Amino acid sequence: MSRSERLKVGISIGDIAGVGPEIIIKTFTDERLYKMFTPILFAHSKVISQYRKILNIEKIQYGSIKSMEFASPNSLNIINAWEEDIQFTPGRPNKETGRLALLSLEAASNALNNGEIDILVTAPINKNFIHSEDFPFSGHTPYLQQKFGAEDVLMFMVSENIRVGLVTEHVAIKDIHTHITQENILSKILLMNQSLIKDYGIDRPKIAVLGLNPHAGDKGLIGSEELEAILPAIRTAKEQDVLAFGPYPADGFFGHSQYQSFDGILAMYHDQGLIPFKSLCVGNGTNYTAGLNIVRTSPDHGTAENIAGKNLADEASFREAIFCALDIYNNRVGYEERNANPLEKRANLKDEDR
Repeated sequence: MSRSERLKVGISIGDIAGVGPEIIIKTFTDERLYKMFTPILFAHSKVISQYRKILNIEKIQYGSIKSMEFASPNSLNIINAWEEDIQFTPGRPNKETGRLALLSLEAASNALNNGEIDILVTAPINKNFIHSEDFPFSGHTPYLQQKFGAEDVLMFMVSENIRVGLVTEHVAIKDIHTHITQENILSKILLMNQSLIKDYGIDRPKIAVLGLNPHAGDKGLIGSEELEAILPAIRTAKEQDVLAFGPYPADGFFGHSQYQSFDGILAMYHDQGLIPFKSLCVGNGTNYTAGLNIVRTSPDHGTAENIAGKNLADEASFREAIFCALDIYNNRVGYEERNANPLEKRANLKDEDR
């Protein structure tokens, strides 16, 4: 990973029957973005053309390219992830739009893996229609974990004023307790701690860990997970010099604004963390996958088929996802430079002088 004058940001289009194409088009009507990075969209130019007409948006520069070497720094570059002519209706996803979402994601992921792009930003997928033998995952996060060979990853919802990670992601409520183990919680705490240091430049991050049960179990009266798994994980993390605290009852923690005293918050399950996060961020949050050797972000919302093609979608979260990815990439570069071996630094300087 190294600094570049202009990074290539790869974008997967998500489900084309959702709001993905709309938020992408709206984002790149702002020509100032082209001065910051070069966008590469993996989709098909006809999808963008169709949506541009539906939305009656003229002010966007885009064009198809065959390979990265032809990428223009002044427009949205589109690499066709499929060649066939596709008929689709905004707001009506199906197995075919799910298949195309996977083709886009695979093309973008392969380009990232091959070093052809520097960053991946994913537009929302419809989890029902993308699910297949080729995509047996509950979402982007486990797919990317397998794709890039990560031992564990953290779904990290981030914004300017709050960062919330999840022990469990898309797991049924009745099954959550089976994943609340000391091993799983400790792994997520350590991932969050490392991400806050490496990706956000926080030297000694403070992490709050929420309880699973009401009142954080009330010392075992309302459940044993806090005593048997969560508290031991926190203690072990502290033994490894991590500033982890808790477990905190989730209602009081957010209700009394305790979150403002911490750099990261680890929630036990999806809604426990995402309801307060989305309430506080008002559509400006980003979904970041911590623990990967690459940088991937996504807007904090879904495909929203109910408003697809109606010119109602807000691109703010998608735009923030791009900015977030750029910041994380540059923070990682800075971290690596600060922690490089002096002999490696000297060798790099000699290489630059050649």
